[in-house]
Amino acid sequence: MSERAEALSEGGDSTAIADEPKSRIGRGKPHEAPVSEAPAPPPEPTIDLEAPEWYLNRELTWLAFNRRVLHEAQDERAPLLERVKFLAIVSANLDEFFMKRIGGLKQQIGARVRELTVDGRSPEQQFNECLAVVREIVDQQRQLASELHGALKEQGIQLRSYARLTEAQRQQMRDYYLLNIFPLVTPQTMDLAHPFPFVSNLSLNLLVTVRYADDESSGLARIKAPVGSGIPRFLKVGDAELYVPLEEVIAHNLDLLFPGMVVEACELFRVTRNAIAERDEDQADDLLHMIETELRERRFASIVRLEVEKHMDPFHRGMLAAELGLEEASEVFEVDGMMALRDLFQVVGVNRPELHDPSHHPLDHPKLSDKRNIFHIIRDHGPILMQHPYESFATSVERFVLEASDDPKVLAIKMTLYRTSADSKIIEYLIDAAQDGKQVTVVVELKARFDEAANIRWANRLEEAGIHVTYGVVGLKTHSKVILVVRRDFNGLRRYAHIGTGNYHAGTARLYCDLGLLTCDPAIGEDLTELFNYLTTGYVPKRNYRKLLPAPKVLKPALLAKIEREISHAKAGKPALIQFKMNALEDKEITVALYRASQAGVKVDLIVRDTCRLRPGIAGLSETVRVISIVGRFLEHTRIFYFLNGGSEEYFIGSADCMKRNLESRVEVVAPVDHLELQRELRQILEVQLNDRRTAWDMQPDGSYVQRMPSEGDDPRSSQQILIELAEKRQKEAQRLKKRKPKGIARRAVN
Repeated sequence: MSERAEALSEGGDSTAIADEPKSRIGRGKPHEAPVSEAPAPPPEPTIDLEAPEWYLNRELTWLAFNRRVLHEAQDERAPLLERVKFLAIVSANLDEFFMKRIGGLKQQIGARVRELTVDGRSPEQQFNECLAVVREIVDQQRQLASELHGALKEQGIQLRSYARLTEAQRQQMRDYYLLNIFPLVTPQTMDLAHPFPFVSNLSLNLLVTVRYADDESSGLARIKAPVGSGIPRFLKVGDAELYVPLEEVIAHNLDLLFPGMVVEACELFRVTRNAIAERDEDQADDLLHMIETELRERRFASIVRLEVEKHMDPFHRGMLAAELGLEEASEVFEVDGMMALRDLFQVVGVNRPELHDPSHHPLDHPKLSDKRNIFHIIRDHGPILMQHPYESFATSVERFVLEASDDPKVLAIKMTLYRTSADSKIIEYLIDAAQDGKQVTVVVELKARFDEAANIRWANRLEEAGIHVTYGVVGLKTHSKVILVVRRDFNGLRRYAHIGTGNYHAGTARLYCDLGLLTCDPAIGEDLTELFNYLTTGYVPKRNYRKLLPAPKVLKPALLAKIEREISHAKAGKPALIQFKMNALEDKEITVALYRASQAGVKVDLIVRDTCRLRPGIAGLSETVRVISIVGRFLEHTRIFYFLNGGSEEYFIGSADCMKRNLESRVEVVAPVDHLELQRELRQILEVQLNDRRTAWDMQPDGSYVQRMPSEGDDPRSSQQILIELAEKRQKEAQRLKKRKPKGIARRAVN
């Protein structure tokens, strides 16, 4: 019997997390300690699992997640600029929510969709409930922004109104404006000869009321603040950390744009456009052209939100709402204070280390500190599990592709590309490999939301370098994170692979918690060959996968079968445990299966970052389920699937969340982790996070969340801080063992 099974059957005690944490299933609020004898199987459930009351709404649970993010900004335990960062994240998240989710709901309403969600809500109901919650969040944002503004001022970082500048400072800003910004500003009048102008998504706009000095009648003009393209939102005044918003500099120097005229009013507004403009791929002869067309259409997509400054003239407010096709009562948001708080990311970048979390530098993986050929390391030492951002992306994943491009024994490289950075080294390495005569294939996902334009540019560049570029399978997004390298080893061709939970993006690899597996497992290599053949041809004959669980054909049935297996173990009186870590649980069938598992007596631990339909802790339905959410300095992005399986434990990692779209309409890859050492690493991650007393939130039966607080004797550190320290400990231990290793005759590497 495994340690996990023993812990469940005997009720193990906990040890210090910073060492080797063991199971703490009985720790804390969610679960009672397991007993030595398995309880008798419960009677057959009588609860109707189709009833909408057992399912939480996707949109509202996501907004609940945003409340938890906002709480991080409110938490005085966090350094000041980290709090400002979370405030900016909330604003950016809400922008995206309107663009994607509210935009989608408006489309459903416009199409008169009557179908109810699994939780029993119509599109209209969801739309109205979401807007009500958003208004509550926005109000909390406003109050917090004012509080943080005062706290920043105390630290010598000031966001000051133009009107409060000294005369000398105003002159300085006017001079700067004339030289650097004024040439970029273009006023647009609105009259019979000039129709209402196009207003771009998320742009800051000034509505200016002007008239001639000798004329009582006034006119309107619109000015777009040229934020971006090297122009910051907040302009620095002098050498101190004193900033003034760009829109205020423009507003207080309107005489340069309207010389000799009287400016009666200047009012700020901002619009958010629907980001959903998808066409039918089946009707598209050229997918690349179709996506480019979609991007153009999205630019002109319908407005889903209008933000106006407080005290805007009611007539102007109504005029804007009418011109933009919005319901003034519900879709116009009055902003009391600074608009577009996402721009506070600029302030977060101020060089004040004492106001940030302690700096974190990803470490080299202990096994990859060896300077030998990375393929020899993988072949000789077995599979390697990387934990990002605790361990370096550059010296693992990027190194893997770099050495593949340089190694003369490498014949082919194949990879999927969903998102990557603007200065991607991986792209450069792939181009180098192709120019060196290697066979390089890249499956580019053109429909990666908000990254389509970048991916089109990458696709064109890759094709120009002679790389075989495909766009995946019609009707499916390619969301998997896989690289396959074919190398001629000493005993024939060998396939090496990287399978990850995160994108091949060096920037997000420092900010997101993700896992990556390097392996030369022959079965996984064969499975990936099958997968790439599917991705590059689109042909759908029966494909036999020995180890991988790819979506959309295999993954969901496999998860359901494994859940059913745990149910059978529980009914047989055996210990049974399911643990999932993911971003979202939205799929109804998986949710129903987990409810059935709980009814059978299976213990279920869910670490779900944001959306979760399942309600834990309901008598007769989900008594053995606990759901926690972790919000910390890094974005939790890891997917882990664990099944006790009667003591023959199974661990999986991959790119898929338990969402209907991931399981049924995306190409995802979930891989087993069957090496015992790597399983112990995954166990440690799960235990550390399940026992987090600093950044974990427990979901309540009604769907609300309560943040855990450390009690006396609890570890006050966040799970992410513990994982940082564990990575440091692994590296120090590896260095210690390396120094103790006796020096002998160096083993000759076999190619």
